[in-house]
Amino acid sequence: MTGKEAIRERIWDRLEADGIARFPFPPSGRITNFEGADETARRAMATDELSTADAVKANPDAPQLPLRRRLLRDGTSVYMAVPRLADRAPFVELDPDRIHDYDAAATISKMETHGERVSAGSVGELDAIVVGSVAVTERGERIGKGEGYSDLEYAILRELGLLTGDTPVVTTVHDVQVVDDEIETRPHDVPVDVICTPTRTVRTGGGPTPEGVFWELLSEERIDEIPVLDALR
Repeated sequence: MTGKEAIRERIWDRLEADGIARFPFPPSGRITNFEGADETARRAMATDELSTADAVKANPDAPQLPLRRRLLRDGTSVYMAVPRLADRAPFVELDPDRIHDYDAAATISKMETHGERVSAGSVGELDAIVVGSVAVTERGERIGKGEGYSDLEYAILRELGLLTGDTPVVTTVHDVQVVDDEIETRPHDVPVDVICTPTRTVRTGGGPTPEGVFWELLSEERIDEIPVLDALR
């Protein structure tokens, strides 16, 4: 069984060595942008999970930018979390009916200019979740960049009843980020239901999903740093 950090380093190194990584650089330490992200976004938008969605929570990272733009152009409301959930209103609502510049609105630097800050409880009921990944298996096991915010956002929204265990989780990655490793997962890890790459779409079958926040795994310091957690507790 391969440790998550070893897989991260291997994937980051390959994305750089093979010339797959795209701006921003360096590719390590982040959800890495990759060659073919535009084509992957088109493939993702062709799935039933996203083509019929009215509201989606999406991560703010660079490789998912083309997908966020396509969602907005398709009339889908997009919710993006502010960095580190460091506010009592930790999400930005992007309503396509009130946005004129979809390209700018979907970026992390301009989302607050075009969107509206909302509390976690004011997020609409979600039809799908878009997450970034450093690596993922065809069984749906996902490795992020290691900070745990994506899983925590999911847990908070699940705790509030804004998504269910049947809400599909979609990730877009390069083909080399789909790995064969056996990855040890924990109960708070969110499985991926749909993987889109530049060349294929994989439905994983998912797996057990967290039903809410695992409070026993959070330190007092972590709770104090994230106002929405303090409020929920």
